[in-house]
Amino acid sequence: MTTRSICVFCGSRSGNDAVYQTAAESFGALFAAKDWRLVYGAGDVGLMGAVANAAQKAGAETFGVIPTHLLEWEVGKTDLTKFIVTENMHERKKVMFMNSDAIVVLPGGAGSLDEFFEVLTWRQLELHAKPIVLLNINGFWDPLIGLVDHVIAQGFADPTLKDFITVATDVPELVTVLDRNLA
Repeated sequence: MTTRSICVFCGSRSGNDAVYQTAAESFGALFAAKDWRLVYGAGDVGLMGAVANAAQKAGAETFGVIPTHLLEWEVGKTDLTKFIVTENMHERKKVMFMNSDAIVVLPGGAGSLDEFFEVLTWRQLELHAKPIVLLNINGFWDPLIGLVDHVIAQGFADPTLKDFITVATDVPELVTVLDRNLA
């Protein structure tokens, strides 16, 4: 079995519902058993820290990428298998993307939205064919899914845009989606 790398975009905060933290921990805990390497933003706070700490505890490889200006703010997690410091956010996203086979977006804020839309745009422009999966715990991403539908309905994107996004409602479904797309 070949190690696959999963890029996880998620919040540097935990959010107001404990289910987000639980999902991040549950997902991270599966990385070693699935022989997946975690690629993420190298923070040790919020959902980023939850997924990374769970992956490490399970014995998975971890690859973190953080820009210089966020080392203190996101508490750069230097005990990862691989830890890279970039000059800026754009370089961070590029390094994370280039070192992954699939992208998973857990709940998060503006940064997670930026990351999602950048990889979705790259997919729309046929710059990659990597799976993009939204973990829609408790309907967190429903407004985003509605926005994508609205953009299509208003004629600003082809209906095929939705084909580039897979939605999973819980961690077991997320794993099934990744297994199917990475086989």
